[in-house]
Amino acid sequence: MASYNLIVIGSGAAGMMAAITAAREGKSVLLLEKLQKIGTKLKATGGGRCNLTNTLDNETFMQRFGRDGRFMSPALEALDHKALMAFFSEIGVESHAPDGYRVFPVTHSSSTIINAMAQEMQNVGVTVLCSQKVETLEHDGVKVLGVNTQTDTFYADAVVIATGGMGYPVLGAEGDGYPMAESVGHKVTDLYPAMMPLKVKEKWVENCRADTIAKVSIHVDMKKYKKLQAKGDLIFTKGGIRGPVVLDFSREITPLLAKFDEVPVLANFTKGLNEEQIRQHFKKALEINPHQTTLDLLLSLLPESVSLELCRSAEANPTLHLNKLSGQVRDRLIRFLVWTPLTINGHDGFKMAMITRGGIHLKEIDPYTMQSKKLKGLYFCGEVMNIDGPCGGYNLQWSFASGYLAGRLM
Repeated sequence: MASYNLIVIGSGAAGMMAAITAAREGKSVLLLEKLQKIGTKLKATGGGRCNLTNTLDNETFMQRFGRDGRFMSPALEALDHKALMAFFSEIGVESHAPDGYRVFPVTHSSSTIINAMAQEMQNVGVTVLCSQKVETLEHDGVKVLGVNTQTDTFYADAVVIATGGMGYPVLGAEGDGYPMAESVGHKVTDLYPAMMPLKVKEKWVENCRADTIAKVSIHVDMKKYKKLQAKGDLIFTKGGIRGPVVLDFSREITPLLAKFDEVPVLANFTKGLNEEQIRQHFKKALEINPHQTTLDLLLSLLPESVSLELCRSAEANPTLHLNKLSGQVRDRLIRFLVWTPLTINGHDGFKMAMITRGGIHLKEIDPYTMQSKKLKGLYFCGEVMNIDGPCGGYNLQWSFASGYLAGRLM
């Protein structure tokens, strides 16, 4: 009967890092993957470009995760972004931050990362078995003993659950780790799809599909939730909105949509300008060319499609001079430019979600080792835990760092 020091369940960023780290320390390691190939979801990360991490210091990095960010402190101390870049350099993958912030492999290809990690696993003696879906944990109530797959039983001194969340189920993420954790007494929080496009009630957005709006600010227009906000580029779609700001914002919105049918939001499409600044902007523009129409003025701030739709929403004739509009209409148009109302009313669920919001309760996991407080020898890493961050390399850095810690300290 095969027996190992460590069994890792899942071949994503966290699982492969845990396997490599443990094997480098002389442990016998078995990695089990239910799909036919390793790293399937990692391959799709960042549109295939693989945004590995970012250049923020650890304190700022943790703040971006919200109130649970401090949980990551030991993992980030063990493997911060500089150490992660050094690790990849060591296994033959150079990385860089072309914008000074987001870090990518210089090839801008996730395949480079997967191939290098696969090669390193081979180099350090990790046994990798694909098409092996783990169904249950073997344990004696005190300590983990191994795992049962659909066809076999494997024994080990320790088990790392690195099964990810539920986003992109076609890539193997089906939440397999949650019932395993629950079977030994762990609590799993409510789970929501996150980092995904959103649907809106307003029909006008489909007329703006050709345009990307840079540096959009967006916040929830509900008294209790006004602090929920995000900033970044926005793209209109046939039935809604997407783009980096929406991917970030969706982490806050999907739990609200589980409570409410609709979530009203306000979006600033004018790079943060307020009403007075917009009035001054128009005044200066008219001093240079007094014959400009209302549409001409709006085009100095926004693409034509969006300008026309905001005029329509404000019932402002775009062909008229701004001063020919009634004061009420002019005020309404400027108000819409500062805060455009949208009503979010849906999403496509986990099939379009890059990550999962929610997971195994952090209070039941030791942040210094990633070991379960319920069952000795059981470890967790990556997205399976109740912690998720915004776009920009946050979630991959967390996966690599937590995998490193789980593999190092078993």
